[in-house]
Amino acid sequence: MTIPIDAPEVLRKYEAYPNEVRPGMLSLRSLIFESARDLDITDLQETLKWGEPSYLCHGGSTVRIDWKPATPNVYGIYFHCQTSLVQTFKELYGNLFQYQGKRAILLDMASPIPSQQIRHCIGLSLQYHKVKHLPLLGAVPAC
Repeated sequence: MTIPIDAPEVLRKYEAYPNEVRPGMLSLRSLIFESARDLDITDLQETLKWGEPSYLCHGGSTVRIDWKPATPNVYGIYFHCQTSLVQTFKELYGNLFQYQGKRAILLDMASPIPSQQIRHCIGLSLQYHKVKHLPLLGAVPAC
């Protein structure tokens, strides 16, 4: 699914990624929009926060994605560190992902993106404030 990038600053950010990085970043972006569609989220906003493509909606916690030259072999999906999101992902998916503290899932650029599980994690973030009171955010693994 290809959704046009309407915000000029976001478009510039994607265009600035190296050619070998851009397809993976656009794949992560597509997974965010697919997750929102699957959850009937109609107010997903795309913007830049801290210089990173960021996605937010009413009732959700912001999802940011980025690739950084300092860690050239990974993409990052960043979540608000004061939520229980990453801890929940660890409980649901264990060692499937590499985690960065309470704030991120890191994905190896050389490996296929585990799309179903990433969409599940993104979906939990996009509805976080509606489910944060539930054990495991009301989730079961999307296997």
